[in-house]
Amino acid sequence: MTLDKETIQNLRQDYKSATLSEKDVETDPIIQFSKWFTQAMDSHIFEPNVMTLATSTADGKPSARIMLLKGFDERGFIFYTNYLSRKGQDITKNAQAALVFFWQELERQVRIEGTIEKLNEKESELYFHSRPRKSQIGAIASPQSREIDSKDFLLNNLAMLEEKYKDGAEIPKPPHWGGYIVKPSFIEFWQGGSGRLHDRIAYKLSDNNWKIIRLAP
Repeated sequence: MTLDKETIQNLRQDYKSATLSEKDVETDPIIQFSKWFTQAMDSHIFEPNVMTLATSTADGKPSARIMLLKGFDERGFIFYTNYLSRKGQDITKNAQAALVFFWQELERQVRIEGTIEKLNEKESELYFHSRPRKSQIGAIASPQSREIDSKDFLLNNLAMLEEKYKDGAEIPKPPHWGGYIVKPSFIEFWQGGSGRLHDRIAYKLSDNNWKIIRLAP
């Protein structure tokens, strides 16, 4: 079935649940994010830590994918992946990236821009061994982003590794897998508004200080 252009053009939702002003937000964007993230969890949103990660090659060719936030603190926003994946290769050549969270039930969006750095090995090790064993094995079995002949390749790798570690021995973290942290220089908090007059309160980092500004919708 092919949808006509008019049907797609008329897909819209009027947002009316809340407003956001400069007086409502914290002076520190990480504290403000923590506040919103807690509210998202309390609202029982399915996987509130789902985010879009956008990276680009050295010459600016962009790519984006859905990731899971695995932590945040005053340093920035943490996720884990295969360093040899497409995103990992992008990050090696271009450390600029962006994150987007969208919590539809709260009519909220958070956009984050900044630079990416690898987490230290100790943090990556601790997180790796906190994962379910099947996820640990999967990180070794899959050569992420590379072309493979069939799914059987993955299943065979998985079976071989499950046999290797069936005695319950600790599974070593592969050297090509670990964490990254996005260190923000810009964070925008978006609250949907009626008639597309959305509230957009942003924080810009300048000389290690955060400046709060309002953006037109």
